[in-house]
Order: sequence, then C-alpha cells, then structure tokens
Amino acid sequence: MFRLQTALPDRYRSATPDELAQWIGAAKAALGPRVLVLGHHYQRDEVMAWADARGDSFALSRIAAAQTEAAFVVFCGVHFMAESADVLTGDHQQVLLPDLNAGCSMADMADVEAVEEAWEVLASATDVARVVPVTYMNSSAALKAFVGRHGGVVCTSSNARAVLTWALGDGHGGGRGDQVLFFPDQHLGRNTGYTMGYGADDMAVWDPRLERGGLDDATLKSATLLLWKGHCSVHQRFRPTQVTAFRQAHPDGIVIVHPECSHDVVEVADLVGSTDFLIDAVDRAPDGAVIAVGTEVHLVNRLDAEHPTKTVVSLDPQVCPCSTMFRIDAAHLAWILEGLVAGEVRNRITVDPDVAAWARVALERMLATV
Repeated sequence: MFRLQTALPDRYRSATPDELAQWIGAAKAALGPRVLVLGHHYQRDEVMAWADARGDSFALSRIAAAQTEAAFVVFCGVHFMAESADVLTGDHQQVLLPDLNAGCSMADMADVEAVEEAWEVLASATDVARVVPVTYMNSSAALKAFVGRHGGVVCTSSNARAVLTWALGDGHGGGRGDQVLFFPDQHLGRNTGYTMGYGADDMAVWDPRLERGGLDDATLKSATLLLWKGHCSVHQRFRPTQVTAFRQAHPDGIVIVHPECSHDVVEVADLVGSTDFLIDAVDRAPDGAVIAVGTEVHLVNRLDAEHPTKTVVSLDPQVCPCSTMFRIDAAHLAWILEGLVAGEVRNRITVDPDVAAWARVALERMLATV
C-alpha cells in the first residue's frame, strides 16, 4: 500500500541523539497527560525509551481502548495498529503515526477487494453463512470492518486459539460456524489449528493470485480452516536448520519462537507463543540459560540487555529487523511531539466512520473473547 511521508526538516535530520532526546523530553513534559506514547516491542530503543506503555499489538489495543484522558495517542508501531487505536479511542482523541510509511508487508498481502472476491467464491461453493471470517490484527481497518459485517472477529497471536474456539467451538459444539476463512497470515492459523487438534487434512491454503484460490469445490466445502497465503517477512526467515545449528552449539539451550513462524520451525522449538509470551518465557528461564528467540531482532537484543544473567540471541544469525517498524526513530517522534506543542497535529490516522463502526464490532468481539 502506497503512503507518502514528507521528508523531515533539516533540524531533525541533522540533530544528534542527545539533542533529539532533549527535544522529546521537553515536548512530553509540556504536553503532560494530554499525550500518550505507545511503543510496540519491535521498536528501536531510542523510541521505546519514551513509551508510556509498551506491548504487542493486542496489549496496546487494549490500552488504547481503556484510556480516555489523553487527547493525543502517538502510536510508535505500524499503520494497521494506529488504525485500530483510532477505531477504539473516543471522538475527543486523535491518533498519530510518526512515519506514515511504517506499514506491514503481511497486512498488505490481503486487501478487502481480494477478500470480498474470495467470499463470493465461497458463497458459490458452500454455505457461506457457516463460514466465520477471522482476520489477524495485522490487517487494514477495511478488513476488520469486513469481518465485523460478516459475523467474524479479529485475533492476535495472544488469543488466536480463543478466537478460533469462539468461531468453531471446542469439539462439542458451541461455535459460530463450521469453517473459518483466516487471513492474512497462514502460519498463525495453521499453528493454532494444530494446537486445537486439527490436522493437515482439515486445512487448505487460499492463494489469492490463483483462480478460486487454487482450490476445487470439494476442498472449499470440506476444509475447516481456509488459510490465506500470507506471511510475515521477518518470521519466515527462521528455519529448522537454524534450530539444529543452535542445539549443536548449545545442547542445553532453549528455543522460543513466534507462531508466525512456519510449522516445521514450531515443531522443533521448545516453546511457542506471542510476543508477550516470548518475553515472559525469557523472564522465567533460569540464570545461565542460553536462549535463541525466533522473532524481530530489536526485541531480542532488548531482552538480552535486560537479562544480564542470561544469554539471549536471535535464532537467525544474520538477524532481520522489521524494516517498516524500523522507519520510526527518535527524529520522527520529536517532530510529531514538537508539532503538538506548537498546536499542529501531524500524521493523524483516521478511519472512515462506516468502516470504523464495523471494525469496532470485530475488535470488541476480540476483546470480549479473552
């Protein structure tokens, strides 16, 4: 998705780290409780140092929904997160994204036109009233609105199993349907399905680049989990060979990975869970432990720095930052905050009211599911 971020004034581009820190601190002090800075775990340290709250997309969405005091929410994350915050916050609050080009390649792998086309195909092949659409938090507000209108729900890596149980039941009935169309990340859907007892025969991959998703009508009718062919550009880098190499070097080491990794990686890891789960797992690990973490490298490095009695390394020795998260830096944060001090709202994220209304339905179903 194309977005246009104007170049920062020279004042910010040429500033030293100390100058930027001074400007950010002064602006935050001047704004006081009128501003809330939210920082996703994958952000740079120079940004996270100023976050009033840090978390994964699920935790930050709950914080955005719960607070009402701040007039301005500065979301140091990516575009879909800021959209969700705009949907969940009040009319008296404005959400700002420091860099408009901070997007998400996974979120861009499913657009509302392609999903609507898939829905029409499903309606021609099966009882679409029994298909529950589930979109990962890593998706546009338009997709969240789509699932809201069609009886579906949003999920995150923290609550994907609870959401799929809500949709399909626990094996003894109680679900909203018989099938789920899960987008845009196939791996989270697949890994969650396996934890619930579903097998490969219960799943099929919908490829939006192929006619009818590349699936025949029999598969469209029988697959319990229809998984959109999308992925995270960071988590797809982790491979079983990296796990093998780490275990050879550290026989007693611990491997912890995110469920956006492919299933063959999840199968050989010791622990699998959301970003907050990974953080808790490192906290719980014994002193002296050597831990390989399969997730974004800024978080991995932060975990290593915050646990001096443990060694925390990236499972991928070449490491891979989230290139879009990386766009937000101290210079952009200073520019946004100083603009607010001067009475100028920069990079406000707004969602169309009709889209926001249905997206809120899907997000509130998510918040009520856990």
